Amino acid sequence: MMTKEDLAHNWLPRYTGMPVDRFGAYVLLTNFSHYVESFAGQFGCDVYGRNRPMQAATNDAGLTIINFGIGSPNAAIIMDLLTAVHPRGVLFLGKCGGLKSSTEIGHLILPIAAIRGEGTSDDYFPPMVPALPSFKLHKFVSERIVERGFDYRTGVIYTTNRRVWEHDSAYLERMQATTSLAVDMETATIFIVGHKNQIARGALLLVSDVPVVPDGVKTEESDALVTANWADMHLQLGIEAMTEIGSHGEAIKHFQY
Repeated sequence: MMTKEDLAHNWLPRYTGMPVDRFGAYVLLTNFSHYVESFAGQFGCDVYGRNRPMQAATNDAGLTIINFGIGSPNAAIIMDLLTAVHPRGVLFLGKCGGLKSSTEIGHLILPIAAIRGEGTSDDYFPPMVPALPSFKLHKFVSERIVERGFDYRTGVIYTTNRRVWEHDSAYLERMQATTSLAVDMETATIFIVGHKNQIARGALLLVSDVPVVPDGVKTEESDALVTANWADMHLQLGIEAMTEIGSHGEAIKHFQY
Protein backbone atom coordinates (compact mmCIF):
# COMPACT_ATOMS: atom_id res chain seq x y z
CA MET A 1 0.00 0.00 0.00
CA MET A 2 1.36 3.42 -0.99
CA THR A 3 1.64 5.98 1.79
CA LYS A 4 -0.02 9.38 1.66
CA GLU A 5 3.41 10.91 0.95
CA ASP A 6 3.94 8.50 -1.95
CA LEU A 7 0.57 9.38 -3.44
CA ALA A 8 1.14 13.12 -3.05
CA HIS A 9 4.55 12.91 -4.75
CA ASN A 10 3.03 10.93 -7.60
CA TRP A 11 -0.19 12.89 -8.02
CA LEU A 12 0.99 16.50 -7.60
CA PRO A 13 2.82 16.46 -10.97
CA ARG A 14 0.08 14.25 -12.41
CA TYR A 15 -2.53 16.95 -11.71
CA THR A 16 -0.39 20.03 -12.46
CA GLY A 17 2.20 18.80 -14.95
CA MET A 18 4.92 20.46 -12.86
CA PRO A 19 7.76 18.38 -11.34
CA VAL A 20 7.77 18.26 -7.55
CA ASP A 21 11.18 19.94 -7.37
CA ARG A 22 9.81 23.00 -9.22
CA PHE A 23 7.38 23.92 -6.42
CA GLY A 24 8.43 26.81 -4.19
CA ALA A 25 8.34 27.27 -0.44
CA TYR A 26 5.34 29.64 -0.66
CA VAL A 27 2.20 29.05 -2.72
CA LEU A 28 -0.63 31.13 -4.12
CA LEU A 29 -3.83 29.21 -4.83
CA THR A 30 -6.49 30.50 -7.17
CA ASN A 31 -9.49 29.44 -9.26
CA PHE A 32 -8.44 31.33 -12.36
CA SER A 33 -6.13 30.28 -15.19
CA HIS A 34 -5.61 33.92 -16.17
CA TYR A 35 -4.02 34.59 -12.77
CA VAL A 36 -1.45 31.90 -13.58
CA GLU A 37 -0.88 33.27 -17.08
CA SER A 38 -0.50 36.82 -15.75
CA PHE A 39 1.96 35.62 -13.08
CA ALA A 40 4.02 33.76 -15.68
CA GLY A 41 4.04 36.77 -17.99
CA GLN A 42 5.21 39.05 -15.20
CA PHE A 43 8.12 36.80 -14.20
CA GLY A 44 8.94 35.12 -17.50
CA CYS A 45 8.41 31.61 -16.14
CA ASP A 46 6.85 28.52 -17.71
CA VAL A 47 3.24 27.51 -17.19
CA TYR A 48 2.79 23.80 -16.56
CA GLY A 49 -0.38 21.79 -16.88
CA ARG A 50 -2.26 23.56 -19.66
CA ASN A 51 -3.50 20.08 -20.63
CA ARG A 52 -4.02 18.98 -17.01
CA PRO A 53 -6.77 19.63 -14.45
CA MET A 54 -4.59 22.25 -12.73
CA GLN A 55 -2.08 24.79 -14.01
CA ALA A 56 0.99 25.94 -12.12
CA ALA A 57 4.04 28.19 -12.42
CA THR A 58 7.00 29.07 -10.17
CA ASN A 59 9.13 32.20 -10.39
CA ASP A 60 12.83 32.60 -9.61
CA ALA A 61 12.03 33.81 -6.08
CA GLY A 62 10.49 30.44 -5.23
CA LEU A 63 6.85 31.55 -5.29
CA THR A 64 4.42 29.10 -6.90
CA ILE A 65 0.92 29.81 -8.17
CA ILE A 66 -1.65 27.07 -8.83
CA ASN A 67 -5.07 27.21 -10.44
CA PHE A 68 -6.75 24.25 -8.73
CA GLY A 69 -10.21 24.74 -10.24
CA ILE A 70 -13.49 25.35 -8.45
CA GLY A 71 -15.11 23.93 -5.34
CA SER A 72 -14.32 22.35 -2.02
CA PRO A 73 -13.32 18.89 -3.35
CA ASN A 74 -10.64 20.44 -5.56
CA ALA A 75 -9.51 22.64 -2.67
CA ALA A 76 -9.06 19.55 -0.50
CA ILE A 77 -7.19 17.74 -3.27
CA ILE A 78 -4.58 20.46 -3.75
CA MET A 79 -4.09 20.98 0.01
CA ASP A 80 -3.49 17.24 0.36
CA LEU A 81 -1.17 17.06 -2.65
CA LEU A 82 0.91 19.98 -1.35
CA THR A 83 2.08 17.72 1.47
CA ALA A 84 4.53 16.44 -1.15
CA VAL A 85 6.45 19.72 -0.80
CA HIS A 86 5.36 20.94 2.68
CA PRO A 87 5.11 24.64 1.74
CA ARG A 88 5.84 27.19 4.46
CA GLY A 89 2.72 29.17 3.61
CA VAL A 90 -0.30 29.03 1.28
CA LEU A 91 -2.52 32.01 0.39
CA PHE A 92 -5.81 31.51 -1.44
CA LEU A 93 -6.75 34.29 -3.87
CA GLY A 94 -10.44 33.72 -4.52
CA LYS A 95 -13.65 35.57 -5.23
CA CYS A 96 -16.71 35.66 -2.99
CA GLY A 97 -20.27 36.95 -2.90
CA GLY A 98 -21.15 39.61 -0.35
CA LEU A 99 -23.93 38.69 2.09
CA LYS A 100 -24.33 42.19 3.48
CA SER A 101 -25.42 45.24 1.53
CA SER A 102 -22.41 47.10 2.93
CA THR A 103 -20.06 44.58 1.27
CA GLU A 104 -19.47 46.10 -2.13
CA ILE A 105 -17.99 44.71 -5.32
CA GLY A 106 -14.23 45.23 -5.35
CA HIS A 107 -13.84 45.01 -1.56
CA LEU A 108 -11.05 42.84 -0.16
CA ILE A 109 -11.78 40.41 2.68
CA LEU A 110 -9.31 38.71 5.03
CA PRO A 111 -11.50 36.11 6.78
CA ILE A 112 -11.02 35.52 10.49
CA ALA A 113 -12.82 32.17 10.11
CA ALA A 114 -15.03 30.19 7.75
CA ILE A 115 -18.24 28.28 8.39
CA ARG A 116 -18.00 24.70 7.17
CA GLY A 117 -21.15 24.48 5.06
CA GLU A 118 -19.47 22.55 2.24
CA GLY A 119 -19.31 19.06 3.75
CA THR A 120 -15.89 18.14 2.35
CA SER A 121 -14.10 19.24 5.50
CA ASP A 122 -16.14 16.75 7.55
CA ASP A 123 -13.85 14.01 6.21
CA TYR A 124 -10.92 15.66 8.01
CA PHE A 125 -12.20 16.84 11.39
CA PRO A 126 -15.47 16.67 13.35
CA PRO A 127 -17.92 19.52 12.67
CA MET A 128 -17.11 21.34 15.94
CA VAL A 129 -13.51 22.03 14.84
CA PRO A 130 -13.35 25.63 13.55
CA ALA A 131 -11.96 26.50 10.14
CA LEU A 132 -9.33 29.15 10.86
CA PRO A 133 -6.47 30.80 8.98
CA SER A 134 -2.93 31.04 10.32
CA PHE A 135 -2.86 34.30 12.29
CA LYS A 136 0.75 35.26 11.52
CA LEU A 137 0.24 34.79 7.79
CA HIS A 138 -2.90 36.95 7.80
CA LYS A 139 -1.18 39.54 9.97
CA PHE A 140 1.60 39.89 7.40
CA VAL A 141 -0.84 40.05 4.47
CA SER A 142 -2.90 42.73 6.22
CA GLU A 143 0.22 44.84 6.76
CA ARG A 144 1.07 44.62 3.06
CA ILE A 145 -2.47 45.67 2.10
CA VAL A 146 -2.31 48.74 4.33
CA GLU A 147 1.17 49.66 3.10
CA ARG A 148 -0.21 49.69 -0.45
CA GLY A 149 -2.96 52.10 0.64
CA PHE A 150 -5.85 49.66 0.23
CA ASP A 151 -8.65 48.96 2.66
CA TYR A 152 -9.99 45.54 3.61
CA ARG A 153 -12.74 43.98 5.65
CA THR A 154 -12.57 41.07 8.04
CA GLY A 155 -15.22 38.67 9.26
CA VAL A 156 -16.58 35.18 8.79
CA ILE A 157 -16.99 33.53 5.38
CA TYR A 158 -19.69 30.96 4.70
CA THR A 159 -18.30 28.16 2.50
CA THR A 160 -20.90 26.19 0.57
CA ASN A 161 -20.81 23.25 -1.84
CA ARG A 162 -23.79 24.63 -3.74
CA ARG A 163 -23.20 26.69 -6.86
CA VAL A 164 -26.68 27.64 -8.12
CA TRP A 165 -28.48 28.88 -5.01
CA GLU A 166 -29.13 32.55 -5.81
CA HIS A 167 -32.78 31.80 -6.70
CA ASP A 168 -33.37 30.19 -3.28
CA SER A 169 -34.36 32.95 -0.86
CA ALA A 170 -34.68 30.54 2.08
CA TYR A 171 -31.10 29.34 1.57
CA LEU A 172 -29.87 32.93 1.40
CA GLU A 173 -31.70 33.75 4.63
CA ARG A 174 -30.06 30.79 6.39
CA MET A 175 -26.63 31.98 5.32
CA GLN A 176 -27.35 35.53 6.40
CA ALA A 177 -28.56 34.24 9.78
CA THR A 178 -24.98 33.07 10.45
CA THR A 179 -23.94 36.77 10.24
CA SER A 180 -21.33 35.80 7.63
CA LEU A 181 -19.80 38.62 5.64
CA ALA A 182 -19.62 36.71 2.36
CA VAL A 183 -20.02 33.29 0.75
CA ASP A 184 -17.57 31.21 -1.29
CA MET A 185 -16.88 27.56 -2.15
CA GLU A 186 -13.33 26.89 -0.94
CA THR A 187 -12.10 28.88 2.07
CA ALA A 188 -13.29 26.61 4.89
CA THR A 189 -11.89 23.56 3.11
CA ILE A 190 -8.49 25.17 2.61
CA PHE A 191 -8.37 26.19 6.28
CA ILE A 192 -9.40 22.76 7.59
CA VAL A 193 -7.22 20.65 5.30
CA GLY A 194 -4.32 23.02 5.95
CA HIS A 195 -4.88 22.46 9.67
CA LYS A 196 -4.96 18.69 9.14
CA ASN A 197 -1.75 18.74 7.09
CA GLN A 198 0.03 21.33 9.27
CA ILE A 199 0.30 23.86 6.45
CA ALA A 200 0.13 27.59 7.27
CA ARG A 201 -2.74 29.01 5.24
CA GLY A 202 -4.76 32.12 4.58
CA ALA A 203 -7.21 33.66 2.14
CA LEU A 204 -7.47 37.06 0.50
CA LEU A 205 -10.89 37.24 -1.11
CA LEU A 206 -12.22 39.71 -3.68
CA VAL A 207 -15.94 40.50 -3.56
CA SER A 208 -17.20 39.82 -7.09
CA ASP A 209 -20.96 40.06 -6.56
CA VAL A 210 -23.56 40.99 -3.95
CA PRO A 211 -26.45 38.53 -4.38
CA VAL A 212 -28.48 40.10 -1.54
CA VAL A 213 -29.58 42.94 -3.84
CA PRO A 214 -31.73 42.47 -6.98
CA ASP A 215 -29.04 43.35 -9.51
CA GLY A 216 -26.16 41.88 -7.54
CA VAL A 217 -26.09 38.29 -8.81
CA LYS A 218 -22.94 37.46 -10.75
CA THR A 219 -23.16 37.03 -14.52
CA GLU A 220 -20.47 36.46 -17.12
CA GLU A 221 -20.59 40.14 -18.03
CA SER A 222 -20.43 41.45 -14.46
CA ASP A 223 -17.59 39.08 -13.57
CA ALA A 224 -15.61 40.27 -16.59
CA LEU A 225 -15.87 43.84 -15.24
CA VAL A 226 -14.63 42.70 -11.81
CA THR A 227 -11.68 40.96 -13.45
CA ALA A 228 -10.84 44.03 -15.55
CA ASN A 229 -11.04 46.44 -12.61
CA TRP A 230 -9.60 44.51 -9.66
CA ALA A 231 -7.93 41.21 -10.65
CA ASP A 232 -4.48 42.71 -11.25
CA MET A 233 -4.52 44.41 -7.85
CA HIS A 234 -5.72 41.21 -6.17
CA LEU A 235 -2.98 39.10 -7.73
CA GLN A 236 -0.26 41.66 -7.11
CA LEU A 237 -1.11 41.91 -3.41
CA GLY A 238 -0.82 38.14 -3.14
CA ILE A 239 2.52 38.11 -4.97
CA GLU A 240 4.00 40.86 -2.83
CA ALA A 241 2.77 39.41 0.46
CA MET A 242 3.94 35.86 -0.17
CA THR A 243 7.26 36.96 -1.67
CA GLU A 244 8.13 39.21 1.27
CA ILE A 245 6.92 36.90 4.04
CA GLY A 246 9.79 34.52 3.37
CA SER A 247 12.42 37.18 4.04
CA HIS A 248 10.66 39.63 6.37
CA GLY A 249 7.81 37.78 8.04
CA GLU A 250 7.68 36.14 11.43
CA ALA A 251 8.32 32.42 11.56
CA ILE A 252 5.05 30.52 11.24
CA LYS A 253 4.73 27.43 13.39
CA HIS A 254 1.82 25.03 13.26
CA PHE A 255 0.75 23.27 16.43
CA GLN A 256 -1.76 20.45 16.42
CA TYR A 257 -2.79 19.06 19.77
